[in-house]
Amino acid sequence: MSPTPVLLIYAKPPRIGWSKTRLARSLGSGVTARRLATLTLARTLRAARSGHWAVRLYLDPQHARLGGIGRLSTGLDTRGQGRGDLTDRLGKGLSEAPPGPVLFIGTDAPGLTAGLIRKALIALRRHDAVFGPARDGGFYLFGVRRSRRTRLPFSGVRWSGPHAMADLRANLPRTARCALLPELIDLDEAEDVRDWRGQMRHQGKSG
Repeated sequence: MSPTPVLLIYAKPPRIGWSKTRLARSLGSGVTARRLATLTLARTLRAARSGHWAVRLYLDPQHARLGGIGRLSTGLDTRGQGRGDLTDRLGKGLSEAPPGPVLFIGTDAPGLTAGLIRKALIALRRHDAVFGPARDGGFYLFGVRRSRRTRLPFSGVRWSGPHAMADLRANLPRTARCALLPELIDLDEAEDVRDWRGQMRHQGKSG
């Protein structure tokens, strides 16, 4: 019997001064950044709850309230991200995951869908790892087939920059077969928000 895939969501509550601080500075508005953080978190949680996989919500802080979208996290296995930087926190999640397919996602990409999560899991049937690349050189999804011999691949990654995905990929074994999902926009800067809104308008007209 195949192991149940595990989806790990790394999130912060949508609060001014706590989440989307970089976006808030770029937009010049903490209120707008909070609204976008609420939107992307809600979309991520809906996508995560729409498939046949286990979901673990790694929240920082662990017992934070999510306001009006808190109902979307009801019943989820909610855990704390732990101490340290992102390298340490992602390592904690992978160490706690059972053997089998493990996916990591954040809450910055409003285009993430349950269909993309399913594609990632299908890719892991024939590949050792899968990436969902973000336009800025980072990634909105990373997946690996975990075994007891899997080493933590997050050391030395230059997070929040154009090298994040390349650094993580370089940490994988040289023989690792990697699959790529379609590229999405992460909402990190005001320019990303403008481009995403333009993309939505274009899709609305073409639909």
